[in-house]
Amino acid sequence: MKTSLIDIFKLGLGPSSSHTVGPMKAANHFLTIAPPQASCIEGHLYGSLALTGRGHATDRAVLLGLLGQTPEGVEIERVAELLAGIDPEHYAVIFHPEEWMTEHPNGMRLRALDDQGNCLCEQGYYSVGGGTIRLEGQVASEGCEPQQVPHPYTCADELLRLGEEKHLPIWRIGLENELAWRSQAAIDEWLERIWRVMQECIQRGLGAQGTLPGGLQVDRRARSLAAALDPEDGLSPLDWVKAYALAVNEENAAGGRVVTAPTNGAAGIVPAVALYYQRFVKNAEPEGIRRYFLTAAVLGQLYKENASISGADVGCQGEVGVACSMAAGALVAARGGSNRRIEKAAEIGMEHHLGLTCDPVGGLVQIPCIERNAMGATQAIHAARLAMHESEGHKVSLDKVIRTMLMTGRDMQSTYKETSQAGLAVNVPLC
Repeated sequence: MKTSLIDIFKLGLGPSSSHTVGPMKAANHFLTIAPPQASCIEGHLYGSLALTGRGHATDRAVLLGLLGQTPEGVEIERVAELLAGIDPEHYAVIFHPEEWMTEHPNGMRLRALDDQGNCLCEQGYYSVGGGTIRLEGQVASEGCEPQQVPHPYTCADELLRLGEEKHLPIWRIGLENELAWRSQAAIDEWLERIWRVMQECIQRGLGAQGTLPGGLQVDRRARSLAAALDPEDGLSPLDWVKAYALAVNEENAAGGRVVTAPTNGAAGIVPAVALYYQRFVKNAEPEGIRRYFLTAAVLGQLYKENASISGADVGCQGEVGVACSMAAGALVAARGGSNRRIEKAAEIGMEHHLGLTCDPVGGLVQIPCIERNAMGATQAIHAARLAMHESEGHKVSLDKVIRTMLMTGRDMQSTYKETSQAGLAVNVPLC
C-alpha cells in the first residue's frame, strides 16, 4: 500500500477536505517555491473548485494558506481577523467556472507575478480528496512509500489471504505495515489525538445552537435532538448516533475543527459509530477503539488507492459511502469479529450507497450533506450487525463493490459530482 494509515484521518477545518483543506495545503506548498520578489500571488480555481468554491470557502482557504496558515494549526477563532487583514493588491483568487483542468475535477493554479504583471512562477495542483493534493503532472499519491512493508497487499482479497496465511487480524496487518513508516509511539499518539479531536467536535456540536453560516438558514439540530431523547426508548442508541453525526457535520459546516474521515463532508460517520461502540456496546473496551480506527484506516486505504474518496470525482458514494463502509467494517473489528465478517460489513456498507450523487445546495456542505452523515452512521451499524449475525460468505466481494463504485462514478454525469448543477442543488430554492 502507498497510503499511510495516518493519511486517512487528518486534522483540518471545515467545511470541505477537498475544497478547503486541500487548497490551503496547495497554497502552503506554493509559498515554498514562489520567488521572494513577487509582488502579487494569484490563485486560479477551475472545475468543481470554481463551481462550488464560494460555498466551500475555497477562496478563504487559499488566502489563509498564502498567509502561511495550515489546516492543522490555524486558530479557528482568528480566521475572520486574518482574512480582514489581507491586502487585495498582494493576494487574489479568481474563479473559472467554465474551465476544467485535465487530470481531476478539482484543479487550481497558483501564479507569482512581478509589479508589472509578468508571471515569475506558476504551479498547478489537484485536490484529489480527503485533503490530499497532487502537483500537476505528478503520478504518485501523497504519503510515505517505504522500501518494504511486512504484509504487502493491493486489494481486499489479498488482505484476506494474508490474514488467513499469517493468522493476523486486519487491524494488526495495518499496524505492522505502518511501523515500517513510523514508530509505535507516533502511531499511538495519532490514534489518541484523532479520537480526542473527534470527541471534542461531537461535544461542541451537541452544545451549539443557532443557524449555520452561508445563507441557507439551516438550523443546527444536534443539540435539540439529543435533548429530546428518551432513555426508555429502545431505539434511543440509534438516535444518539444520529445526534453525534449531526453534531460533527454541523461543526464542519460552520468551519470548525474536524477530522477528515476520510473526508470533511463525511466526517461525522466514523466518530459517531465509534462513540456508539464505546457507549452502547456491551463489553466495549479501549482496545476495541484501537482496533476500530486501525481497521477503518485500512479500509480507507483500499478505497483511496483502488477507487476514489472525492465527491467531485465519483459523487457522494466516494465520501458518505466510503465512510459508512469504513465504519461498518471497523465496528465488526471492535467487537472482535473475523476478517471475513469485517470485509462483509464493509461491502454491505458501500453496496447500498452505490450511485449516491453529490449535489450540495448552494455549493454548501449542508443540504443534504449533514443529514446524510446521520443516515450513513446508522446504516454502518446495521451493516455490521448483519455481517455479525449471518454466515461469513456472501455473493459480492468488497473488491467487486469498490470496482463498481469507481465505474459508477465514472459513468455519473459531471452535474451530479460536486458542481451544484443538478439534483437537489437546482430543485431546492435558495430562500
